[in-house]
Amino acid sequence: MPTRKQCANALRFLAVDAIEQARSGHPGAPLGMADMAEALWRHVLKHNPADPHWPDRDRFVLSNGHASMLLYALLHMSGYDMPTEEIRNFRQWGSKTPGHPEREPELGIDLTTGPLGQGIASAVGMALAEKLLAARYNTPEHSIVNHHTYVFTGDGCLMEGVSHEACSLAGTWGLGKLIVLYDANGISIDGSIDGWFTEDVAARYRACRWQVIGPVDGHSPEALDAALAGARADVDHPSLIICRTSIGYGSAKADSASCHGSPLGAENILAMRKTLGWEEPPFAVPDAVRAAWDGRERGKELQARWENTFAAYAKDHPELAEEFLRRMRGDLPADWEQISGRMVEAAAACGESLATRVASQKVLESLVPYLPELVGGSADLSGSVGTRTSASVAMDASRGTGNYVQYGVREFGMSCIMNGLAAHGGFIPYAGTFLSFADQAKNALRLASLMGLRAVWVLTHDSIGVGEDGPTHQPVEQLGMLRLTPNCHVWRPCDATETALAWRCALENSCTPSVLALSRQALPACSRSRQQVAAIARGGYVLRDCEGTPHLILLATGSEVHLALAAADSLTASGRRVRVVSLPCAEIFDAQDAAWKESVLPRAVRARIAVEASAADYWRKYVGLDGAVVGMERFGASAPASELFARFGFRVEHVVEVAEDVLTALA
Repeated sequence: MPTRKQCANALRFLAVDAIEQARSGHPGAPLGMADMAEALWRHVLKHNPADPHWPDRDRFVLSNGHASMLLYALLHMSGYDMPTEEIRNFRQWGSKTPGHPEREPELGIDLTTGPLGQGIASAVGMALAEKLLAARYNTPEHSIVNHHTYVFTGDGCLMEGVSHEACSLAGTWGLGKLIVLYDANGISIDGSIDGWFTEDVAARYRACRWQVIGPVDGHSPEALDAALAGARADVDHPSLIICRTSIGYGSAKADSASCHGSPLGAENILAMRKTLGWEEPPFAVPDAVRAAWDGRERGKELQARWENTFAAYAKDHPELAEEFLRRMRGDLPADWEQISGRMVEAAAACGESLATRVASQKVLESLVPYLPELVGGSADLSGSVGTRTSASVAMDASRGTGNYVQYGVREFGMSCIMNGLAAHGGFIPYAGTFLSFADQAKNALRLASLMGLRAVWVLTHDSIGVGEDGPTHQPVEQLGMLRLTPNCHVWRPCDATETALAWRCALENSCTPSVLALSRQALPACSRSRQQVAAIARGGYVLRDCEGTPHLILLATGSEVHLALAAADSLTASGRRVRVVSLPCAEIFDAQDAAWKESVLPRAVRARIAVEASAADYWRKYVGLDGAVVGMERFGASAPASELFARFGFRVEHVVEVAEDVLTALA
């Protein structure tokens, strides 16, 4: 039987061999955290490598994602679909082992990490998901949701502000099944952290209502076992286990920044093999060590026990069991077509002028009662952004009940927690703030896009229409920033009908996060045929057409659609044939087939004007060299909205003038 140190050393040498072959990577953290990984993964973690989708598995997050080779080695040794050739292909094109972990549930990777702080923050969302699901589905006789969320984190993650935001909430919510193992090695890229990270981390976490264990020797299996047992025993507080480790453990570069992000070199690895008594050639592991690591039999037994419990639960509570499995699969309710159909019909029948933030709230009123997977929230702006409904119940942290989370003024932390809720499974999170504050949430939204998570950001006060609050609260560049993010759907609806379709598409797109950019000011309802209502889901469509080939196409979104319609009236009165195109979601429109795009924006019509109270440059790809954009070229100002729109050129006369100039130039 191999020793525990030998089992940990298998992780160490797989990591340094892969990094050396790739000639890039971060060996320091995998070497330092290998004993922590052995203590957790071989003796505590509840998982089944044969079924990475088991709903009641423990979740694991490597927050310091640069230590990715530690995770890949763990997956390889435990029995996941991570063969030796993938370890050899570390950081190579098409491999399963990229430089930082990328979410791939089939491989056992629950979360994309790399930007420090986001992993631990999203893990808070995972632990919250477990608590909410347990409160809804567990009964006195049957516990079908009962797992932990474990996090490996380092000094860098705890320096990042988002870890403060999320961990504060974790303590407030009493997430007792969240356990963080902190690799406190005292080294970052620039060297010893004594010059920039001297706070009392233990005191900070105790102040945030966490149980703090340690410091413990992060290279002692016995100390780690005791710490993990103590963490699991406290079900009322999240736990931070402070592990004192040596970065680059076992190598000549240990305890120095030089081993953080560069291969050790062949000579150093050879010396390390002698130091640690590892006689195997690169990528080789003794059979006895492999057998000691293989988690498939244990995982099979653990899952079989749960399946027996679930079978008894399903017999006693068939409807709850069916709903639980549906939610964990990510399926919408069986009657979704009827639910969403009624929602869209109600919006289309609404003839009143509404701010699209109000229209969004009306949509949520019709959705929240029928979709238990919806969990809403706001960064302290519930009344302004319209995310709370009459069916919303504020979360009771002590009991884990409710469907509405009050995040406080924490846009970044909120967004990371949304990612964790979505990645865990069983939830479709949505939450709101002002569009101008998307900057604080952007990096989390970027990772949601990279992971393909279904989450909805409700971002209101979408333009200079904010008015007197001034340029700090008036988004100009944010829409362009979000639209340039791959795999992110940005909706800017012009009325209640487009808002309803935006919500329907957001919920049906299971592999894409969505942003709803909504107005503060009331917008008139547009008249549409049934065909036009259906066409909204294609991202862009002809809202008003003319007889014959258009002389001019006016392209607009949101509040400016109504300006484009008014300008079209004026141009039509002067004899121009004008088509008005609404483009509420450019990303979905761009993904349509060529025939649809040509039917909406025919290439033969070169006279095109895009109108949007946002940064102008984004729209130039639609109008081409011959067209023009009526947009924002600077920050806004503090004044009533009507005056701002007039001064910045969002008035009928100016749009008509620009249109005539374009038509004249092309004549």
